[in-house]
Amino acid sequence: MQESELPFVGANPPEAAGQGDGPGPPSLQIIVLGPTGGPREDRVTGLLVRSTSTKWSANSIVAVDAGTLLCGIIDTLEPCDNNQKSSDQGPFAGLELPHNNVPANAAHVFRHIIGAVCITHPHLDHLSAFAINTPVLEAGSGAKTLAALPSVVAAIKTHVFNDVIWPNLSDEDGGAGLVTYQRLMEGGNPMMGRGDEKGYTRVCEGLLAKCLAISHGCCRQRSSVDNDIQRRMSSAPFGVDPMRLNPRAYSMSIDEPETGYFSGARSPGYRVPGKDGWATVESSAFFIREPTTKREVIIFGDVEPDSISMNPRNRRVWEAAAPKIVASQLRAIFIECSYNDDVDDASLYGHLCPRHLIDELIVLAQKVTELKYPDSFSIRKRKRASAPEAAGDPALSPKSKKAALAGEKSGGGSRRGSARTSRRHTRARVAVEDIDENMEGSPAVSHAPSEVGMDVSLAESSDPLTVLQWPEPPLTGLLVYIIHIKDDMNDGPPPQERILQELKAQGQAAGLGCEFRVPTRGESVLI
Repeated sequence: MQESELPFVGANPPEAAGQGDGPGPPSLQIIVLGPTGGPREDRVTGLLVRSTSTKWSANSIVAVDAGTLLCGIIDTLEPCDNNQKSSDQGPFAGLELPHNNVPANAAHVFRHIIGAVCITHPHLDHLSAFAINTPVLEAGSGAKTLAALPSVVAAIKTHVFNDVIWPNLSDEDGGAGLVTYQRLMEGGNPMMGRGDEKGYTRVCEGLLAKCLAISHGCCRQRSSVDNDIQRRMSSAPFGVDPMRLNPRAYSMSIDEPETGYFSGARSPGYRVPGKDGWATVESSAFFIREPTTKREVIIFGDVEPDSISMNPRNRRVWEAAAPKIVASQLRAIFIECSYNDDVDDASLYGHLCPRHLIDELIVLAQKVTELKYPDSFSIRKRKRASAPEAAGDPALSPKSKKAALAGEKSGGGSRRGSARTSRRHTRARVAVEDIDENMEGSPAVSHAPSEVGMDVSLAESSDPLTVLQWPEPPLTGLLVYIIHIKDDMNDGPPPQERILQELKAQGQAAGLGCEFRVPTRGESVLI
């Protein structure tokens, strides 16, 4: 397998092959086991992250999501011949191989080298391999840590490791003890770390992590009574009447009985209560940090754009990421872009497409530029032009019009299918005022004769050449790795080609400066 290296940004290139972005050797390695969002089950989301300084020591890898895990490791190790003492090629180069065949060595990696598995949300394409792989674990190697937000742990505990869908292999509620849950504090634990590491938690040898909650679409809420019955039935040992179980024996409880809904933090359905019977599906974004060099990556779970979310939370991630980009600490982002721009908003089902990912990155770019030019960069909110009615909006496809009209009637789903949110190729409207063109260290900014300052304007599909101007490309040097692309399983070019083409074109028009890449299975990224 070839290793993908981040391009060097600076005056001098790396002195030796194999170095990543920036001076000195790479300090982070990300191995992509599963780069897609299905429907093929052998390559859905799964990544391994390690500090290169740990040299494959015990508990030195953290897996982020586990739709693909053991089979991905086996395929990546496959080029290694039997009876080798160590891997001499590919992403696992330098790894000691204590066994004579690839499956046994892959099991060794899972048991001893992977210290924790971080799950962004409990959908099967992010979790199924971990459940299937758990019988490989041995009591002698200790319980494998599953780290996630409390809502995600609750969903996994209730609906997967429950002696119904899968045996309870956890160390809670009388389980087998092969898995232990680590409930992460949303936004980071303020009692952990100091300075810019405040809130980070050690997740494996040589790596720290912080988890922020994000939104992954919406779903119908269920009443607390229905959820309580379902929880008891799925958690009851065989032969025991679930209705006789004491609900206090479980980690989840009814948080708001007067509203009839579970709280988002503890719901088995990892739902954040909303209005009119709708709730937000909770997902996660992990900041993973190598503390010695302070280099970081962000790995997103499934995520929807703030612009159409019932509970927009991406801006918090970008606000946390911006100072790390300014300090040259954050080098790469792994984020989903499941569909191309032919898919309308009502059919995204909590995912991103190029037009929305570019919108999100524009928000990040604004935050970065504000930090770099605090005295000269300001945002002036402008009122959007009112969108035409759904039935008469030429920008809407027939499917979008139908969804918009249905949304207006349904109440709870109106925001996902309205004419305002179904318009294609919409960009955030902001303005930068009074930029000093003679600012030291920054290039002059060209303006249209009728403009004052910079106008990041609407880029409708009818105006594809709109260029967004900044004092400098704000995300230069940042790599954006696109994961979770949905394979259409049809003849013709693979969907990642179309998605990558759209992202590059729109990213260039927005003047962002970042580079988009689509990783392949078994690819290694060095930072």
